[in-house]
Parts: sequence; C-alpha cells; structure tokens
Amino acid sequence: MSATSPLRIALVCNTAWAIYTYRHGLIRALVARGAEVIVIAPHDRTVPLLEQMGCRYVALAVASKGTSPREDLGTLAALVRHYRALKPDLVFHYTIKPNIYGSVAAWLARVPSIAVTTGLGYVFIQKSRAASVAKRLYRFAFRFPREVWFLNRDDLATFTDEQLLAHPDRARLLHGEGVDLEQFAPVPLPAGDAPVFILIGRLLWDKGVREYVEAARIVRARVPNARFQLLGPLGVDNPSAIGRADVDAWVGEGVIEYLGEAHDVRPHIAAADCVVLPSYREGVPRTLMEASAMGRPIVATDVPGCRDVVADGETGFLCRVRDSASLAEQLNRMIALGPEGRAALGERGRHKVASEFDEQQVVERYRETIHSLTGFTL
Repeated sequence: MSATSPLRIALVCNTAWAIYTYRHGLIRALVARGAEVIVIAPHDRTVPLLEQMGCRYVALAVASKGTSPREDLGTLAALVRHYRALKPDLVFHYTIKPNIYGSVAAWLARVPSIAVTTGLGYVFIQKSRAASVAKRLYRFAFRFPREVWFLNRDDLATFTDEQLLAHPDRARLLHGEGVDLEQFAPVPLPAGDAPVFILIGRLLWDKGVREYVEAARIVRARVPNARFQLLGPLGVDNPSAIGRADVDAWVGEGVIEYLGEAHDVRPHIAAADCVVLPSYREGVPRTLMEASAMGRPIVATDVPGCRDVVADGETGFLCRVRDSASLAEQLNRMIALGPEGRAALGERGRHKVASEFDEQQVVERYRETIHSLTGFTL
C-alpha cells in the first residue's frame, strides 16, 4: 500500500454499536495495516471506543423505525455529501437502510461499495406494506454495489427466489462475520447445581424473548432452581424493541434475571451452562458463535442463521420457531444431559466454530476483496 495515499475504507451502519461489536476484529486488522477506517453511523456510547481503536467517526441520522420518505431521503442526501467529501476508496454498508440508501448514494457519488446483508430480520419476518416497500427498494438499490454479501445460504436463496438481485453474479456468501477464537477461549462449565440459561442480544421480540420467558415458566415448574438470564440493551431503535416495563414485570415475577448490558460478554457466558437464542431469523448470530467458541452448548430455533451455527444433537438443540413449548422441551433435554453431556456438546461446538467461523478467515476475505476492487494490498 502506498505510504503517500493510505487506503480509506468507510463502514456504514444504522448503529455505531453494531460496527464496534461485530466488526471489532476487522477494524483492528485494517488499522494495523495502515488503512484509514471511517465509521459513519448514528452516535452512541461506542463512538469513543471506536475512536480509541483509530477510527474516524462521522455522524449520520438514520431512522430505524418506520418508512418516512423525508427522513430516508435525508439519510440518502447526507451519505452523498459524506462520500463526495471523504472520497473513500471503498464503502461497506450494513443493515437495511444503509444498504438501500447507501448503495444509491455511493453510486451517485461515484464511490465503489459493497452491501452486506447481516440478516433479513424485521422486514422479512413481517408481512406488511413496509416489507413490500423494502423489497422493492432492495430490488432497485442492489443493482449498484460491486458485490452483495450474504451471511447464510437461506438469505441468499430468499433474495434470489424473490428476484431482488439485479446482478445475481455479484452475490457472495460469507459464512458469518467470524469470532476471535483466542479472545473467546474455552472455559469449564460452572460447578453450581442450579442450571443457568442466558439469552444475549438486543432485547427485541423478534429475538424470541417472549418465548424464552414462557419457556422459563414451564421449565421452572419442573426444575424450580433453574435460572434464566437476559443480557442486552433495552429500548433500542427497532420496531420490535422490548420496553422496560415488560422486563421489570418478569424480574418481579422471579422468572427472569436481567443483567443489563455489557461490553464484555465473556464472564456471563462463562457463568452459564447453556446459551439460548429463540430468534425468528438471523444472519449468523455472533452470540452463538461466541458461546460455542467458549465451549457452551446452545438451544436455538431452527431458522436461518441459527442452524448454521448449531448442529442439532451434536453442539446443541434446535426448537421450533415461535413455540415456547418446543423451546421448553429442548431446555429440559439440556438439563437432563447433566454436566458431562453439556460439556461434550460444548466441546464439539468449539470445534465447529474453529473450523467454520474463525474471524481470521473473514478478515482475509475482506482483504482479498479490497485488493480486487481497489488494487490496494493490506
């Protein structure tokens, strides 16, 4: 890479938190190799952490809730201005609105871009007018990126089947965004008698939190000392966000322990016997990759993303989506295994993640793509 003109990479998302949480290793690798990394996202508490890593931060207003044409056009116009002023060599867009409006903005500013679909989420789960509009916008916007990345085969198949890709030859499959295998090293299961389950993630109904709470009630009726924890931010900017009142009610009932949120989830994973994610749909959930890397068995829904990480019966158990009874059945099955059985699942999970989801493989994929599209070698 030329010493006189460092590579300039922009990462654009609807939250700075997601950039910091999910692309920490990528940023570290890019900065270490001399690239200038610009994060364009709404401001939140992780911005100082990104700046400490060496990123340049640029604020962006993105309305995650609703489909206000005025607000969305404002996002589009702001991105065009940013791209023309910053002149990045390559832009990576993440999440729905940056993918749609950012892809168009990059084309207008004559800046090459890549769209990364991090999970189809709310839009594809709901059958609504907003979902229909979003699909039409995807179909229009995705003619502009140089490549469109998908984190699992199901999402790629959905876009292909619904003819949302103007250039199917530009679609690429990236198996998740990887996990740092050294940072998330295996640790022994806790020694306590009471089984501890934890759900880690943004507190959204679409993550299956309602089913988790209902399943906790069912399991605790049979195993009263079983503990069920929630770890993650409340009140996030998402149509599926869970409010404080619901969580307070569950805590008051004694069915749930709410742990707040944490930058470092490792102590919480280490203190749990099993990590649970009854999500309605995912990209490739990082929380499950991290849990498996640390040797924790998993109970998750049999949906895109989750089933990419969990080998049913080998590294954990899969349950039916939106089905608290099915979830409770698998949680009871996990309890019945005992510590040795759970440890065996966790050990196989670590092996699977190490072979399929090593973050270093993902970083290498970024490096190869950056070189092919810009000519820069990192």
